Amino acid sequence: MVMVGGPGHMGPTATQASAAAGLPFAGVPTEMQEGANKLLEAEPAHPEPDVDFDHVAGGAGGGRARPFGLRDMLVPHSWSVGLALLLLCLETTAMQAVPVLFQQGIDRGIEAGDRFALNMVVLIFLGVVAVSILLSRLRQRLNGRIAEQVMFDLRLRLFSHYQRLSLDWYTTAKSGVLLSRMTSDMEYVALLINEGFVNLLIQVLTVCVVTVVLFTYNPVLAVILLVGIVPPLVALTLWFRARSEAGYGEIRDRIADVLADLSENLAGIRVIAATGRRLENAVRHRKVTARFRDANLSMSRVQAIYGPSTEAIGIAAQGLVLAIGGAMVVRGSLTVGELGAFVLYVTRFFAPIQQLAQLYSTYQQGQSGLRKISEVLATQPTVRQHPDAAELPPVSGHIRLENVSFAYDDDAATAGTAGDGSNSTAGDRVNGDADESRRMRVSFDPLGMGPTANGEHAERNGAGQPPFGDAEGGIAGSDEPFGDDPPEVLSDVSLDIRPGETFALVGPTGAGKSTIAKLIIRFYDPTAGRITIDGWDLRDVTLSSLRNQLGVVPQEPFLFHGTIRDNVAFGLRDRAGSEGDTQLDADIDAAIDLVGLRRLIDSLPDGADTQVHERGVSLSAGERQLLALARAFVARPRVIVLDEATSSVDLSTEAEIEGALDLLLEGRTAVLIAHRLATAMRADRIAVIDEGGVVELGTHDELVALGGQYAGMYATWVAHAGEGRRGET
Repeated sequence: MVMVGGPGHMGPTATQASAAAGLPFAGVPTEMQEGANKLLEAEPAHPEPDVDFDHVAGGAGGGRARPFGLRDMLVPHSWSVGLALLLLCLETTAMQAVPVLFQQGIDRGIEAGDRFALNMVVLIFLGVVAVSILLSRLRQRLNGRIAEQVMFDLRLRLFSHYQRLSLDWYTTAKSGVLLSRMTSDMEYVALLINEGFVNLLIQVLTVCVVTVVLFTYNPVLAVILLVGIVPPLVALTLWFRARSEAGYGEIRDRIADVLADLSENLAGIRVIAATGRRLENAVRHRKVTARFRDANLSMSRVQAIYGPSTEAIGIAAQGLVLAIGGAMVVRGSLTVGELGAFVLYVTRFFAPIQQLAQLYSTYQQGQSGLRKISEVLATQPTVRQHPDAAELPPVSGHIRLENVSFAYDDDAATAGTAGDGSNSTAGDRVNGDADESRRMRVSFDPLGMGPTANGEHAERNGAGQPPFGDAEGGIAGSDEPFGDDPPEVLSDVSLDIRPGETFALVGPTGAGKSTIAKLIIRFYDPTAGRITIDGWDLRDVTLSSLRNQLGVVPQEPFLFHGTIRDNVAFGLRDRAGSEGDTQLDADIDAAIDLVGLRRLIDSLPDGADTQVHERGVSLSAGERQLLALARAFVARPRVIVLDEATSSVDLSTEAEIEGALDLLLEGRTAVLIAHRLATAMRADRIAVIDEGGVVELGTHDELVALGGQYAGMYATWVAHAGEGRRGET
């Protein structure tokens, strides 16, 4: 078998190796395809959602937006909510008529011996029950529709806000915490809207109606009940409210920690296995899970006090009413029916209060989840699009950096993540693991079903990989901590990149190369100076019109779930995923041919329509890189920003990629972050970046003749690579 990387390289490709291991590609297994087809036949049609995404949404004026609450979720559905509340009032009122009918049946039917009156009361009772059932059914159907629509809007709003936030926010926010906002927090909010909030209103309305009825029946008994029983009940409820508010907030933080730890574990399982840290990470995960367990146990103890206490108060109230009311019946100031109705109403008075423990738990969990979501929605992107930003016209690719300075703002990056444990460092979590392993006995067996480990020291590949290789200036991976004033990563940098020019950035790790590239793409804004393209300040144009004309090929390309064709067309937002677009299909096929992927595509079971595994793990690094280049080909950008595309592949694959690069860069402005001098030597001009500034600038020959820093790097490279490597380059 011949590898895609070039002729003569024998051995199975990553694709072939995956097939041999029983992992041909992602998709539905053949033995399950028939069942999947039946499910698809029964699936109802889903219209395309009307999504209006705007980079300006959420308040582009800066700072943090106002808190997002339950009112913001329900206002767009105010008519439906109003109708639901009306049905709720009618249902509650109808149900409170039952004790009155009970009293009338005893006094006018049984006591008076009037069978007709008793039958009429029974018929009216059955009618009230039927009406209550009908009202309850209508209300629950309407509540379900409102809740699902509200949650649909909220999920879409949160996901859109994730898309809108700037990259600096993601450098500190854990993926597991972000997932908890979209999953567990969202589920608790859904429970709050669909059940907790409605039931809470029912119980509050019931208490209010019953209180009025109690005073109507017998003011003396009502006053005795309220004065003797309600004060301790109110004090107990206020205590429960204070404890549950703090307790459920702690639970939300701890479940976020568990999900974050699990997410890191799954992402870094290869490194964990390679370094033999499974036991240590199992101990750490047990420690994180134990904190979640302790938070739940703490709230269980609070509920165990509140629930039985309110029940005991309710029983005492019934006993008090029976004692005093019975004496009134003996004296003739109260009928048996009235006493029976009063006792029933007392039961209905305390039943909602006794249910308040569970309802308030649901309410607090939902409010806590909504508060966490609101913190995210209140966070504004640091790279904002002005409301009056102009559309960038087609550009020739003339890029200028004018006295640009930049420092990573750690405070901005951590905004919106406070309180969820997302800012803890690896060292914070590792400290004390040795003591913890002595205190906790964790049984771990590599052959068994022991707990998985935390991938804290995992490679930052796939979803965790930054857009560019070296994370400078305090972003994850930096050794230099931030103080009150974060250090400048770039200081007074000026560059002029001509249209159609291939411009390389070289220098030591942490010098600022990747930062310059991120500023050109406008992943960040400079703290001083400005960057222009064809004379347009990047801050004065819309982000969409800018990104439409920029292409980015990262060092570690990311492949999304879907087909190879979908991944190649991913950058075409208006056409990706469209069916029947013959021109798009032709462009994809042409890009596949140009980058040398045809042999791979022809070897796959469904060609370009073959599903790939998550993040493309069934493909080799070279195959993923060629797919990223094909993606850039199809997008036809005017400017290409390219992290070192050949730094992690073998020589034969490197030759294949470099051939594709020559075709991709032709006629386009290209900014190369060069980790290998072989790549830099292909550029028209080279800038040497060190300590946040440009120390040398010129062609390869000019810089070698200059005898400066680049010449020293070149001499070192020649000494290691030899003349043979120079000729190959």
